[in-house]
Amino acid sequence: MANQTDFLPQTEMSTDMQPFNITSTSSPLNTSDFIAKIAANDLTSRANYVYALCAVLGLASACILLYGLIRSYRAQRHLAWLDSLLWAFSSSQLLLLLLSLSSVAHRPSYLVTTHIGCAALAFTVNMASLCGLLLLVFMGYALTFDTPTHALLKRPGVCVALVVLVSILCSLVLAKLRGPPQELHLEGICIIDPAEAGRSYAMAKLCLGLLIPYLLLLGLLTGGCVRQWKSSSRFLSGSEEGPVFLAVAVVIFVCQLFHGIVLVRGAGMQQAGDLSYHERAFMHVSEFVMFSGSCVCLVLVLLLHRPCRESLLEVTRQLRDCCRGLGGRQTHRQIMAPHIEITDTQDYNP
Repeated sequence: MANQTDFLPQTEMSTDMQPFNITSTSSPLNTSDFIAKIAANDLTSRANYVYALCAVLGLASACILLYGLIRSYRAQRHLAWLDSLLWAFSSSQLLLLLLSLSSVAHRPSYLVTTHIGCAALAFTVNMASLCGLLLLVFMGYALTFDTPTHALLKRPGVCVALVVLVSILCSLVLAKLRGPPQELHLEGICIIDPAEAGRSYAMAKLCLGLLIPYLLLLGLLTGGCVRQWKSSSRFLSGSEEGPVFLAVAVVIFVCQLFHGIVLVRGAGMQQAGDLSYHERAFMHVSEFVMFSGSCVCLVLVLLLHRPCRESLLEVTRQLRDCCRGLGGRQTHRQIMAPHIEITDTQDYNP
């Protein structure tokens, strides 16, 4: 009996020690996941800080562009057809920049909103992005054929309305492929381009939002080069909008291509298995790269377009004069009236 009583505590102790061994072997896995999550959040935060700087530059450029537009309107200057398209393009990039602030404010976490609100945000982002690309196509058409051949296309308002209509239709197609929310009133995390939408959505966005517009642009530029070769005339270098058009087209192509490839890759990995923390952080970075294209485009329009550059010089001159005025008033305040005393140093001898 003594042996049996001695044996019972040992068996109880062994069964009590078994859960401790299980938790001790599983703790390194939890620690590695925790470290991976911290590293992913650190990568997202660094990208967020860099994009915040780009967003500040883009907003400052947009304010100066708006100042130049107001000056032109008050001076009753007639905007050329190509300049009107350039202003519309800058407006679409400013809209994208403002929509991106929802990501900047919540990273490395996600925006929490209703499903219908998230779907509306994704729809607006896709529409603004497509508007910018289609406006680039119209600008390439204007640079190739000098003036539109059709009477309706000579009106910038008609062109912008046509661009908005086509963008809405394409965005509706992308919204259908993205998947309608199951319960519209419920709240959840909001991802503009989720990997869970599948490869069909990613491929459709890559085609509609990049490949098709740039194939049209490539055809127009090729036609313009052929016309230049036959007529011995200047193509893009002969207009003020040529350099800014090329620079903006290249920047948007690089940013959208990077985001599209990462989105297709992430959708494929999501179908094969769940994405890791690092892969999701890399998708966040690609989203920031896509939005940074809008910021860079606003800066390029400000620096390369001559009327916009004149607005920048005017704002700089006004700020310099204002600072000089403040400095001059401070200098006058520090100057004190001299106090002069006249004393007689000669001795008086009666």
